[in-house]
Amino acid sequence: MQKSGRWYAIQIQSIMLKIYNFFRSGTSHRLRIALNLKELDYDYVAVDLRSEEHLAAAFKALNPQGLVPALVEGDLVLIQSPAIIEWLEERYPTPALLPADPQQRARVRALAAIVGCDIHPLNNRRVLEYLRHTLQRSEIDILAWCATWIVAGFEALEALLAADSERGPFCFGDRPTLADAYLVPQVESARRFKVDLTPYPLIVAIDKACAELDAFARAAPGAQPDAQ
Repeated sequence: MQKSGRWYAIQIQSIMLKIYNFFRSGTSHRLRIALNLKELDYDYVAVDLRSEEHLAAAFKALNPQGLVPALVEGDLVLIQSPAIIEWLEERYPTPALLPADPQQRARVRALAAIVGCDIHPLNNRRVLEYLRHTLQRSEIDILAWCATWIVAGFEALEALLAADSERGPFCFGDRPTLADAYLVPQVESARRFKVDLTPYPLIVAIDKACAELDAFARAAPGAQPDAQ
């Protein structure tokens, strides 16, 4: 017997999303923002990177990479924040995180990719731990490493934002998109790594506009239960 559209929608909404994440993880942060923007409820499961909980057998049975975040819906397990957020966009299309126009979608994806592909992977925890422990680099060296890649990405982002004469208070248009979900955690990370944000007034203004929205405030690292 074929299920009605309404019945199916009710069934989807009744399955609680569960996210395994760490409060300070940039990828976890961006996923929380996306979930909040889509007004989706989720069960928060903390994975403590400080105590190497992500490398324990129990978590690696869920995600063999031993990385956060992971999202679970029923029997479905999704890993890698770009894939998870794209899945959310397809599974729960309203409100949308991407514009309808293909060219505009590509632009928003490109802004997000500057963070997701070119900044964050070079500054994530496992890279920094390798620098600290295997290469025996000092904290001054590590901060310089982080700043190098953040500055390179932010210079490009600032230029792209300045060139968009139709841009509103966010990365694209007059409401948050996928690009903002990626950018805000990277700004948080830049501050933690003591990067001077003075040269990037548009990025700082976008971060401020986002901070005034409940979806971003609730996703902030300091607002999470494992931030204590």
